[in-house]
Amino acid sequence: MLERRRVVVRGRVQGVGFRLFTMRVAKELGLSGFVRNLPDGRSVEAVAQGERERVRQFVDVLREGPGGSFVSEVEESVEPLIKAEAGFAVVA
Repeated sequence: MLERRRVVVRGRVQGVGFRLFTMRVAKELGLSGFVRNLPDGRSVEAVAQGERERVRQFVDVLREGPGGSFVSEVEESVEPLIKAEAGFAVVA
């Protein structure tokens, strides 16, 4: 079953390679979507779509983050599926 989730990760997540880490994980799991820094300077938003179990694995990995990051809070919400979406990208 497909699922689409929006995840906002807060903490020391900007300037530490978090977006590239997120993109790599999403691609390894075969997910589509995007990741971007939020303007507050301390949050990253990721939206991922794919098989439900893989999306949940993705969120679990984001809770840990890459080395050099510190995740203090993760906010999740389910989003409507986008049928024609392909690939995962870092966006501005």
